[in-house]
Amino acid sequence: MRLSDCHNFHDFRKLARQRLPGPIFNYIDGAADDETTLRQNTASFERCDLVPNVLRGVQAIDMSVTVMGQRLAMPVYCSPTALQRLFHHTGERAVAAAAAKYGTMFGVSSLGTVSLEELRKAHDTPQVYQFYFHRDRGLNRAMMQRAKDAGVNVMMLTVDSITGGNRERDLRTGFSIPFRLTLGGMAQFAIKPMWGINYLTHEGFKLPQLDEHVDMSGGAMSIGRYFTEMLDPSMTWDDVAEMVKLWNGQFCLKGIMSVADAKRAVEIGCTGIILSNHGGRQLDGSRAAFDQLAEIVDAVGDRIDVIMDGGIQRGTHVLKALSLGAKAVGVGRFYLYPLAAAGQPGVERALGLMRTEIERDMKLMGCTSIDQLSRENLRFR
Repeated sequence: MRLSDCHNFHDFRKLARQRLPGPIFNYIDGAADDETTLRQNTASFERCDLVPNVLRGVQAIDMSVTVMGQRLAMPVYCSPTALQRLFHHTGERAVAAAAAKYGTMFGVSSLGTVSLEELRKAHDTPQVYQFYFHRDRGLNRAMMQRAKDAGVNVMMLTVDSITGGNRERDLRTGFSIPFRLTLGGMAQFAIKPMWGINYLTHEGFKLPQLDEHVDMSGGAMSIGRYFTEMLDPSMTWDDVAEMVKLWNGQFCLKGIMSVADAKRAVEIGCTGIILSNHGGRQLDGSRAAFDQLAEIVDAVGDRIDVIMDGGIQRGTHVLKALSLGAKAVGVGRFYLYPLAAAGQPGVERALGLMRTEIERDMKLMGCTSIDQLSRENLRFR
């Protein structure tokens, strides 16, 4: 299978599976416990039908949106995800360049493998910095100051990951950073030698946002221990309110799912919230973000930008979320599979296909701009 044979999410997933060693593919592909929430994230869109209008004159389509003060040429952005150079040696560089080509926002994770400063210098498109709340309050302040100095547009605090989810696929293969593979996991690397060649012949794997705190050599700190030892499960709304005030700019919380929490985010001065269950990778059995979207938009949508991620594979999924009141949607696996399959050309192809789908679907819906989408266009089964 070649990149030119990829026409949708499932094709990219298949190509990524062909090219990645099993433990790394399963790290992207897997979720927590029985992976029920992972499946429900996409199934939730299938319980909702679109009701199109016709004869509306749809020659010119404008799919641009403004979210958290950032102008995006399309209503889909690349959510920050960890460890991208593990999937392809170009990692975040490929994703940032592809996002810039399509005029949309991209995110850099505190567990990212390219520095936020490098990407900020390379691209003018809006950049998000996603980080976690640490026991060391001084580290939290230092990370925020570093992002401010770099010119990051939006700070994104992930609030649903005070501890790691139970990802049993990783337990079976022994996947961890640094690697501690089972025999079966090592065999999976042996049958995909090109990944190993690329890994060994390009720059060393590192986490530049946390290089002083997480040891990639297998010594002081692994990714698993980072979650269990460095992150602070005692984090409260008062702690977050202090960070919002300190940042004094566009600040969003990722992992909000309840109306009560959405209202609290408004009260402490956040400018955005992202409804997310972390792609089903944290609390299995959590409600799908799309199913929770209308309730939260009704509660706070006039006071804060409501965004969602989870399960988005098609342009029609995007239009359904926007019709319910989301300002934009984030994608993760949607660009990670293409990244793993082909680097920057893969991500560009995926975003290009998504843009084409949204444009086509808006025409078929009888809409020329995003603000023409509404709940009148939806029916739930």
